[in-house]
Amino acid sequence: MNKDQAKGHMKDLGGKMQDKAGEITGSPGQQVKGKAKQVEGKMQKGVGDLKNIADNAKDNPGGEK
Repeated sequence: MNKDQAKGHMKDLGGKMQDKAGEITGSPGQQVKGKAKQVEGKMQKGVGDLKNIADNAKDNPGGEK
C-alpha cells in the first residue's frame, strides 16, 4: 500500500464518520462535508492504485509472473 492509498482510505473513513455524525445530530451540512470527504478519499485512493499499477508495470515490463 502506498502513501496515496493509505491517505485516501483514511480520508474516506473520516468522511463516513463525519457523515454519520451529521446524520445523528441532524446536521445536513456535516453530512455533505462528510460525503465530499468520502469522494476525495476514494479519488486519492484511486490515484494510489494507479501509481501502484504503474510501479508494478515498471518493475515487470514483460508482464511475466
